[in-house]
Amino acid sequence: MEELEEEHLLEILSHYDGRKWELIPILLEVQTNLAYLPKDAIQLIADFFGITEGQIYSVASFYTQFRLLPLGRNRVTVCRGTACHIRGAPQIFGETAKALGLKEGETSSNLEYTLETVACIGCCALAPCMRINQQVHGEMTAEKVRELFPAPCEGEQDAQ
Repeated sequence: MEELEEEHLLEILSHYDGRKWELIPILLEVQTNLAYLPKDAIQLIADFFGITEGQIYSVASFYTQFRLLPLGRNRVTVCRGTACHIRGAPQIFGETAKALGLKEGETSSNLEYTLETVACIGCCALAPCMRINQQVHGEMTAEKVRELFPAPCEGEQDAQ
């Protein structure tokens, strides 16, 4: 763990007493600051509470909002809501997965992309749609996917 990162984690922990009910708020605060829960952070938190890393992993893996792996710089989210599904979201997802060389939930080994799906982006009139970071792309087609991701990201499936 980098010294600066460890100092930051120790600063976060200094605001807590180590009571069991504080675990989730600590995990949330660490993830907010680091974008995920690195192994070194989990070790430090386990030591702080006097529990095993396995106990931390049990809690972190139970709740879907916690990430144990870093996200890519570009989060590609394909909507799978009803309107998008009816208008071809499964094909859009398939084309996107092929273009990025990723499966759902995976992050490329170079940390460039993370591929996810979501129940609804909230842009049903633009169905099918996807979001890349905060930018929504509507009325998606396979051709539009190929324009957004022109070269396959071969060999990037190793991150997860």
